[in-house]
Amino acid sequence: MSTTYLEAIREGLWEEMERDPNVFLLGEDIGVYGGAFKVTEGFYERFGEKRVVDTPISEAAIVGAAIGASFMGLRPVAEMQFADFITCAFDQIVNFAAKCRYRWGAPVPIVVRAPSGGGVHGGPFHSQNPEMWFVRTPGLKVVAPATAYDAKGLIKSAIRSSDPVLFFEHKGLYRRIKEDLPAVDYTVPIGKARVAREGSHLSIVTYGAMLWTALEAADKLAEEGISAEVLDLRTLLPLDRKTVCESVKKTSKVLLLHEDTRTGGMAGELAATITESVFEYLDGPIVRVTAPDTPIPYSAPLEEAFLPNAEKVIEKARWLYRY
Repeated sequence: MSTTYLEAIREGLWEEMERDPNVFLLGEDIGVYGGAFKVTEGFYERFGEKRVVDTPISEAAIVGAAIGASFMGLRPVAEMQFADFITCAFDQIVNFAAKCRYRWGAPVPIVVRAPSGGGVHGGPFHSQNPEMWFVRTPGLKVVAPATAYDAKGLIKSAIRSSDPVLFFEHKGLYRRIKEDLPAVDYTVPIGKARVAREGSHLSIVTYGAMLWTALEAADKLAEEGISAEVLDLRTLLPLDRKTVCESVKKTSKVLLLHEDTRTGGMAGELAATITESVFEYLDGPIVRVTAPDTPIPYSAPLEEAFLPNAEKVIEKARWLYRY
């Protein structure tokens, strides 16, 4: 039976709570209501109010309580109802959780779940991709799974990690992506990218929901005789620079794709890495396909124009192939 991206996260959380009594959940409406997207539906009935904690509407308090609990040997999983509101907990995350191991050797085994991304007509306060605010913060781990398999494997790895992990789960994938998952316990390593499609003419490097955009574009490019390799980063911090560079060395041309806005996005960091490490292998300029530097629109037609799509990737890939 196929498992959706949402159900995969749910299964990972459930299995880790069954496996380790120190794992507990906290967040807004995650208990009796079962969460805004129903990821935690049934958890309150199974694990009780001490392990599935409904909180006030205060992201700073949620993350602060999670950090304190982690010092007492627990492994909290805190939910931000929408990733956009993680800004309210910014100080707790970047100035405290991220610094504790460096300052006095204390592990902070917390996971912050952050439903993010557009395509759901949520507007500028419910559709952002805020991952780069945290990727530049040493001491954090940042993951962004694109598949149901990775969503389950990475949430389990995140919970078992002794460092704070930000888990960006794309809302647009929740019920759209389905996959047959192994019946056995498994994890996906944090910090390891994956080649999602082999290719020889150019590499498309991406993560999150844009993986599926890249694969759609690669299918159509193949019909034109253009072989695109698609690399799914899976983890943004630590970044698997080695696998990125190996793909670029193989194809000699690279297109960087992400849903986040352009300036200060992951594509810029990847472009610098490629230029510094494998410049001599490049047969063309590094190309970016990203959202523009504006807030994400609420209007459905404007949101569609704002977000990267397969057509935009194909246009840039054709140009790069002919270069």
